[in-house]
Amino acid sequence: MRRTGWLPLAIEQAAAYIAQVGITPADYQDLLKRYPAVMYAETVEGGDAQRTMARIWHITLDRLVDTPAAGQVLRTLAWYAPVNIPRTLLNGIADEPTVLRAIGRLSAYNMITTHEDQISVHRLVQAVTRTPAVGDRHRAAEDIAAGLTQAVADVADAIVELEYRNPHSWKVYRALAPHVQALTAHTTADSDTVTTALVLLQLGRFLSDQGRLTEAIGYLQRSARSRERVLGTDHPDTLISRSSLASAYRVAGDASRAIPLLEAVLADCGRVLGADHPETVGARSNLAQVYLATGDVRRAIPLFEANLADCERVSGADHPNTLASRNNLAAAYQDAGDASRAIPLHEAVLADRERVLGTDHPDTLISRNNLASACRIAGDASRAISLLEAVLADRERVLGADHPETLTSRNSLASGYRAAGDVGRAIPLYEAARTGRERVLGVDHPHTLISRGDLAGAYQTAGDVGRAISLLEAVLADCERV
Repeated sequence: MRRTGWLPLAIEQAAAYIAQVGITPADYQDLLKRYPAVMYAETVEGGDAQRTMARIWHITLDRLVDTPAAGQVLRTLAWYAPVNIPRTLLNGIADEPTVLRAIGRLSAYNMITTHEDQISVHRLVQAVTRTPAVGDRHRAAEDIAAGLTQAVADVADAIVELEYRNPHSWKVYRALAPHVQALTAHTTADSDTVTTALVLLQLGRFLSDQGRLTEAIGYLQRSARSRERVLGTDHPDTLISRSSLASAYRVAGDASRAIPLLEAVLADCGRVLGADHPETVGARSNLAQVYLATGDVRRAIPLFEANLADCERVSGADHPNTLASRNNLAAAYQDAGDASRAIPLHEAVLADRERVLGTDHPDTLISRNNLASACRIAGDASRAISLLEAVLADRERVLGADHPETLTSRNSLASGYRAAGDVGRAIPLYEAARTGRERVLGVDHPHTLISRGDLAGAYQTAGDVGRAISLLEAVLADCERV
């Protein structure tokens, strides 16, 4: 009876109805899902019409009629997750004293509970509040729609200025994520506004960066579809959502979806926004990264070189986008086996990022990890290990142990130990990287498959040929399948 929220009155109402009409609990839940307004008000023969969820809700709000903001607050809260709602998500309703008074009165009547700066509301109270009812002045369809609009606007205000690559923003993103999930669960894509699409874009980018790719792709797909429907396919905001979706496909290792979408987005951005627009440059960079990931270095390097020249000309040498372009070009040289160009460029990018962004910025940590990997590939194992040990410690401290980039550092350090002949330290790290990637990215993600292959190689180096062959056979089968 999850749809009743385990509320005693709701369970009592459900049990009486089930007994009278002779249906199963599953049948009742189906009715509640399809006809909520009717079922919330339904009574049985001889039952007390005043003791239904809808009636109790109505009577309570009648008593709060002298506090108009109480209804507005409740109709806004109805669209969020039922627990841990930040009070700041009500800021747009009215001035702070008015909102606080409404919260206090709703709490006094047990419609909500409060703890410090967070609010909780029973999921069944939310469901009744979201359900229009003819003749109930507290549940007029237009007022419920206004509550949804307010909820979306308040989330947008909270999320729009956040930078998803900045660890200082992550606590807020994580606090908002359940409430965006609830908003999308309680609505359909055809009702999304441009504000909804913006919220989905912001959260989707964050989740993609955190390795939560299934959720990210779902939000970014919906954002792109909603913007296409409302704004048109050539609107700059639509192009941004399409580009971000393609980037998520790239991060997920889904080249078959990333490449055609990025090629289309790049052409559209160039036509609509111009060759020098940041979104055009970003789409070109993403496309080059997919080419690089699929081993097509010859197509990737010219795109990276063109991007770097454009970024330096348009944005300047120290702009973060320019630094990212230089980093990507260095990585392409590295993948092409050109250490003589890769290492000096990695060193220059690292120095510039430390100066411009700071030593703990996630992009600076990327450059340190990339330089270390280039040193390892070039045969300088001692320098590589020193850099990798430091960057792993810093990523665990700044990003957290399970961030995808921390998992990359763990795998890279294992490779450094293996290159130095210390397979005893390499194997536990490879195992930890594989386990973490399976948990965070999924068993079929390309980075997970890389960790499994690296672990097999380490077992082979250690002389455990049986385990190595078993792992390699499984990895080969999965690579062919994926």
